[in-house]
Amino acid sequence: MSAVKVSTRGDYAARALLSLALQVSGGPTSVRDIAERTGLPQPYLEQILLALKGAGLVRSKRGVGGGYVLAREPAEINLADVVSAVDGPIQAGDFGRPHTGGACDHEGQCVLLAIWGDVGDRMRALLEGYSLADLVAITRGDAPWPD
Repeated sequence: MSAVKVSTRGDYAARALLSLALQVSGGPTSVRDIAERTGLPQPYLEQILLALKGAGLVRSKRGVGGGYVLAREPAEINLADVVSAVDGPIQAGDFGRPHTGGACDHEGQCVLLAIWGDVGDRMRALLEGYSLADLVAITRGDAPWPD
């Protein structure tokens, strides 16, 4: 996992869920339709949707007229949920946590561990601040673009 950036997998997952959230009908949408609307490669999209299903963000229906639907309301799904579902925990790296009381093994280790932890926390908080409902409103021109 790359640190402090959203992976292609995370971006594709967000795009797929936004596509589902933009559907007015609310009925199931096939993987093929999602792929066509988003320009995402269908085989990779299928893998991503399975991960999103496992995380409880989408539900699937088999057979004719089947496909995927959001498992929760768009306002209840934020970008941190999406990224975590396909990439794992949002963090600046796999460095661990600083030792308590400043008792570190190596010079500078504790301060940097604290900073990396803070960076991951801030990124998570920023992503938690954007729900799929927010993205739908921005996409439709009903809300301003982020700065």
